[in-house]
Amino acid sequence: MLEIDGSFGEGGGQVLRTALSLSCLLKKPFRMFNIRKGRGKPGLMPQHLACVHALTLISNASVQGSEIGSTELAFEPGDPKPGDYFFDIGTAGSTSLLLQAILPPLVYANDRSRITLTGGTHVPFSPPFDYIAGVFIPMLSKIGIKVQVSILNYGFYPKGGGKITAEIFPAAVARGLTLTEKGETGKLSGVSAVSNLPLSIADRQRQSALNLLEQNGLAAEIKTLQVPSSGPGTFVFLESKTKNCISGFSSLGERGKKAEAVGEEAAREFLEYYRSSSCLDRHLADQIVLYLAAAKSESSFTTSRITNHLLTNLSVIEMFLGTGYLVEGEIGKPGRVVIKA
Repeated sequence: MLEIDGSFGEGGGQVLRTALSLSCLLKKPFRMFNIRKGRGKPGLMPQHLACVHALTLISNASVQGSEIGSTELAFEPGDPKPGDYFFDIGTAGSTSLLLQAILPPLVYANDRSRITLTGGTHVPFSPPFDYIAGVFIPMLSKIGIKVQVSILNYGFYPKGGGKITAEIFPAAVARGLTLTEKGETGKLSGVSAVSNLPLSIADRQRQSALNLLEQNGLAAEIKTLQVPSSGPGTFVFLESKTKNCISGFSSLGERGKKAEAVGEEAAREFLEYYRSSSCLDRHLADQIVLYLAAAKSESSFTTSRITNHLLTNLSVIEMFLGTGYLVEGEIGKPGRVVIKA
């Protein structure tokens, strides 16, 4: 059984999610200790348990230590089974992170699956649904993986209550990719949205993003939306397309945070990427490496920022797959990643 120290690298939930995904995909058992050891509330929280319970059901796994606050987990999967599944996180925990955890074993199953998830769709420290639908899923299609997603209800912190669906089609072995040059700059578009709040807030978010972009000689098409949700919330999401790359940038509103700050945050995140010559934004880099590592051909890409999340993910992947990799660049700066076949 593979032994993993959950406190290494970024030391958070990503270590667990990647380990669970690869364990089910490869049918490799593992034991993880020191789970989220350095966090304010160490151990498993509801959003992490949702991943454990979902992958336990999908793979008919034998599990020990799956309770709130547990800092140790033993997980021994069986054969992943495609099918129709419904998982309720029960809090505003991220549906995006849960979806990303359960995708790998179902992508390589022998039949399609349909997943319904409830929880948070636009919450801190996770990709919003717009990023999943507009950036992550299209990138998967480039390597031969087909997933279709839709959102039925938006979920903001703290109420949650969001609902998304995903249809996952069986795939052959993923293709490797070379994504080192952005190519010609294309369209920058986005949305500024509110739920159960005046639409004027979305207008202010939109205008502040446009103002900052204009100061830097850039323009964008940003729509304002009123979206359905059980609680109040706001967000801005920007999507950039170039000849070779798709990237996404977002910001969430919160109580006491000015609408103008929400729009500016998303625009500043885009500008950091825009000023680099890199192809992948910093979030997509750590989200796509699992699939590239499972491919049978070498991949390489540039990213606007090397992050601890990326390095942690690569380390966990190497533990399970034995895949070699090379990272050029320092944490917090642009860099290049090569994943060897």
